[in-house]
Amino acid sequence: MHFVEPYFNWRGYYVASEDPLSPFFEREYSEFEFTNNIYDFYIHPQWDSIGSPTLFIKILMVDYDAAYAIVELIGEWNDAIENDIMILKRDIIDVLIDQGINQFILIGENVLNFHYSDDCYYEEWFDDVEEGWIAMVNFHDHVVREFERINIDHYFVMGGELEDIEWRTYKPQHFYEKVEALVTKRLG
Repeated sequence: MHFVEPYFNWRGYYVASEDPLSPFFEREYSEFEFTNNIYDFYIHPQWDSIGSPTLFIKILMVDYDAAYAIVELIGEWNDAIENDIMILKRDIIDVLIDQGINQFILIGENVLNFHYSDDCYYEEWFDDVEEGWIAMVNFHDHVVREFERINIDHYFVMGGELEDIEWRTYKPQHFYEKVEALVTKRLG
């Protein structure tokens, strides 16, 4: 897992550690010291810890004018034991919402498993974005099925074409526009 880096080709557009409004402002990274791990596997040092031992993220893009954020995730999303949704919502999402972000794109191709607890924080997040939305892109089928099985999928726009986007081929604005068009089509 230490070879799996967060996507870095958009660094010319946005760097969370250089954004004074970001929850990761002034965070320093090492290219050589591997300190974070998911279970017994070290992960690349560019991933950001949110305080969960199993779920790490990277904010790839925030556009305050267009009110969107793109967040890549890695690890095991574990609400049952680690309450990852509470940590993610309180420490990351709420900070972005306070800055006017109401459209979230979560990239989940590196999310290995999902373990459910309850839907309180999902419902709160959904209510907090009012005119916005939360889109899930490229999550594994078994993770999507778990969201559906426990009925929290209605808080997100997910599945269909959102599971097959070659998002790395886009510039951040074009990727956002692609997802926004799919979300608008589905919600409209």
